[in-house]
Amino acid sequence: MWDPVKYLDYADLRARPFHDLVARIPAVKPRRVADLGCGPGNLTVDLAERWPDAIIEASDSSPEMVEAARSRGVDARVLDVNDWAPEPDTDVVISNAVLQWVPEHRVLLRRWVDLLPSGATLAFQVPGNFDAPSHALVRALARTEEWAPRLADVVLRENEAVDSPLGYGNLLADAGCAVDAWETTYLQRLTGEDAVLEWITGTSLRPVKNALPGEDWDHFRAQIARELDEAYPPRPDGTTWFEFRRVFVVAVVS
Repeated sequence: MWDPVKYLDYADLRARPFHDLVARIPAVKPRRVADLGCGPGNLTVDLAERWPDAIIEASDSSPEMVEAARSRGVDARVLDVNDWAPEPDTDVVISNAVLQWVPEHRVLLRRWVDLLPSGATLAFQVPGNFDAPSHALVRALARTEEWAPRLADVVLRENEAVDSPLGYGNLLADAGCAVDAWETTYLQRLTGEDAVLEWITGTSLRPVKNALPGEDWDHFRAQIARELDEAYPPRPDGTTWFEFRRVFVVAVVS
């Protein structure tokens, strides 16, 4: 289960990769823009402002996220990204921090390119920091003797879940696209106690939290909090630096 309120913690910082991605989309007057994995809809509304004449199609696999998006006036629907297919007039497809949850997303990308009209833009960004302490420490703790039996079925993303800009560039160039691919590491200055823990609780820690009952989750959370505080020591002013690496791709279908 996704928690829209928790996900919107640090909303401005989380939005930076989305805006950097959308800024590189060359479409001027698209007929239809699909936002796959729209989340709580706070960023989908920006698409309507940029392309006011376009049909904005929004979907997310989480009913809670879709409900939050609808409360913002976004006409969102519950849909797994694996089941999505473009309408004939789809000129822009955006997937913001979604495809890392889909192991076979490279197959999806090729399928979408085959179905999209010539000149359409496929734009997505995914996290590239799965080897960072924020993720590696969680995986290591989940595999310990104490937690492994209870978290055996939990999928925790690793670097093989996503590709490099070069890998995606080759994939989509081979599919006939003009490709713009890059990576950016944002140095986020987080505030508050257990800042990195609070950051990942809304995203990468979600499968662990969903798998553990309340008391077990509190115990796991306390353990990982200590390790994260060592890996990301707060500054004297109470803020915490957090390196936030993202991989971006904008591909125009030939």
